[in-house]
Amino acid sequence: METVPQRSVGPDPGTLSPEQLEQLRDFKIQTRIANEKYLRTHKEVSLLISGFFREMFLKRPDNILEFAAYYFTDPRLPNKIHMQLIKDKKGA
Repeated sequence: METVPQRSVGPDPGTLSPEQLEQLRDFKIQTRIANEKYLRTHKEVSLLISGFFREMFLKRPDNILEFAAYYFTDPRLPNKIHMQLIKDKKGA
C-alpha cells in the first residue's frame, strides 16, 4: 500500500506574500490603464475588431479561422479602416 507524503506545516511556497499580492494588484491596474490609453489613441483597433465581428455575424462562416485569415489579409482592409476613420472624424 502506497503512503501519501505528508505536507510540511507552514505557508505554501507557491503562495504570494501580502506585499507581492499588492504589487500584483497594482501591476494589473497599471496594465489595464495602459491598455485602455492605447486603445483610446488607436481607434483603428476597435474598427478592425468591430468590422470583423460584424462581417462574421452577417456571413456566419463554417470555418471561422479561414474567414479570419481572409478578413485580416484582405488588401482592401487598410483602406476600409482609413475611410471609416475619416467618416468617424467628420461625424464627431
